Amino acid sequence: MRIFVAGATGAIGRSLVPMLVAKGGEVYGLTRTPSKAAWLQEAGAEPIVADALDAPAIQRALASVRPEIVIHQLTSIASASDVRRFDEAFAASNRLRTEGLKILIAAARLAKARKVIAQSFCGWPYARVGGAVKTEDDPLDTRPARRQIRTLAAIKQLEATVSSLVDLEGIVLRYGTFYGQDTGLFEPGMVRMLRRGMLPLIGDGGGWWSFVHVDDAASATARAVEQTSRGVFNVVDSDPAPARQWLPLAAAAVGGKPPPSVPAWLARLVAGEHIVAMMTRARAGSNAKIGREWGWSPRYPSWRTGFKEVAATLQPR
Repeated sequence: MRIFVAGATGAIGRSLVPMLVAKGGEVYGLTRTPSKAAWLQEAGAEPIVADALDAPAIQRALASVRPEIVIHQLTSIASASDVRRFDEAFAASNRLRTEGLKILIAAARLAKARKVIAQSFCGWPYARVGGAVKTEDDPLDTRPARRQIRTLAAIKQLEATVSSLVDLEGIVLRYGTFYGQDTGLFEPGMVRMLRRGMLPLIGDGGGWWSFVHVDDAASATARAVEQTSRGVFNVVDSDPAPARQWLPLAAAAVGGKPPPSVPAWLARLVAGEHIVAMMTRARAGSNAKIGREWGWSPRYPSWRTGFKEVAATLQPR
């Protein structure tokens, strides 16, 4: 099976590409960084160096490869440690979610691919009403915080585009908050903040979060390659939790100070309404659908053990 992975050297791609190769896939990995081509070769994939927003280059690449499966794992985030200017931090990723996806789908059609799998996000985009844990049938937010308006619009556009495909099998994977070695919650900037007590517990810490280890996100994506069902699937672990539970344990795992408590009104002034909403009113996601329909379950069913395992690989303070 020929598989084209756009964003093959990103957080998930680094785990996904070797998995696909191990399953016997003929994998082609897109990266815009020439220096990363060697890693793709070592992982058993054929590297393709191009800009995902260069439509002619992407069309030529897919025309030469003629993949059966096209996987969109395109992101561009400098650091997860400062999201006070949320839409600005995710501006490049949002362009890849919209314009990049459009380019990829057009090229996939011309190359006669049969399936497109795209990355989305599970967590704060859910409407902050009702129960703490949401399914794929629950609505997304219609009144996001001001600094998240453009990012949520891009997520909605990606999901609507892929879900409405008729000539291609479309699958949207809503990943939980990533963690892994040097990734997501454990990227160096975040680890420094956790260790120094710079991530406060805001208000009652009642915002619910879903996490997923990057290896589990990759395994779910590899499973999606094999499926015939379309639609949206939450890819999260089995232990959604409020911030007041996971934040102190994350700090402790990396040898950090207990997070200080900050009232919501003060955090709103300093960091913004979107940060307060994520930490006090966000909703998590359920993995029941992907388990039921695909038989997928995470290797790390709880972030509680996953955090400790990843933290054990970090350099001492």
